Amino acid sequence: MALKVSLPGEPCRDLGFPTYTYPQTLSAKAAAALDQELMGAGAFSIDQLMELAGLSVSQVGMCLQLVALYRSTGSEAIAYIAFLFIVHHVHPPNKGNRILVACGPGNNGGDGLVAARHLRHYGYQPSVYYPKRSKNDLYQRLAKQLEDLEVVFVDDFVSAMKSADHVVDAVFGFSFSGEVREPFPAVIQALEETKLPVTSVDAPSSWDIEKGPPRSGLGSKFSPTYLVSLTAPKPLVQYFNGRHFIGGRFVTPAIAKKYDFEVPSYQGIDQFVEVGAGSVRKL
Repeated sequence: MALKVSLPGEPCRDLGFPTYTYPQTLSAKAAAALDQELMGAGAFSIDQLMELAGLSVSQVGMCLQLVALYRSTGSEAIAYIAFLFIVHHVHPPNKGNRILVACGPGNNGGDGLVAARHLRHYGYQPSVYYPKRSKNDLYQRLAKQLEDLEVVFVDDFVSAMKSADHVVDAVFGFSFSGEVREPFPAVIQALEETKLPVTSVDAPSSWDIEKGPPRSGLGSKFSPTYLVSLTAPKPLVQYFNGRHFIGGRFVTPAIAKKYDFEVPSYQGIDQFVEVGAGSVRKL
């Protein structure tokens, strides 16, 4: 299938890039086991996996900014260049470059910190909401790297949204369960109400990994504009109606075979693929 560029509420434009169709999904248990295998037999460190995941998220965000420019110019060449990652030549920092990244206390938040750093190097002006900083050395180093790049850490997420052009939701990942605890209820409510485009990392925050959005109450009205599934989609994708990407170009054929999912065909140097319409299969 070819990649079709569109914004919410607009018809797709076929640009000739391949998309990945009929993805299988990984349950929370399978995803956790796969991570452990990557860090065991696969010899990856958590640092490496987080770097690769954050890179995928940042590249998707970069591509989506190019889609917005494509809308205003009508130039198919711009969408093509997006996939070559020459963003600074076609989308200068003064064109909607303010990206607010909401980071939770766990690995999903770490992915967000990495994505913010890459986005800063791409020429964007990210700001980070990271209210529950981990004492773990890895997360402290990621935060220090952002501080050295003069990335602003904000204390009030709702206020920060007023000056943002795009929001990255990296609060909760596939291990989330139970209730949303402070200080994140206000974040989820703001995500429900905002008209800004939102990109969620691996799972829309507050969603059950198997059952999708809450049936009522906080989070029940939250559906991000974009979703970046890491490694493989999770079962909740059957409830997601936005544009869906898969990132994480590091899975070996042996591990994919063991967990019975197909590694998508990444193009060139891309770290993500867009998922076309189709069914999903739970693992």
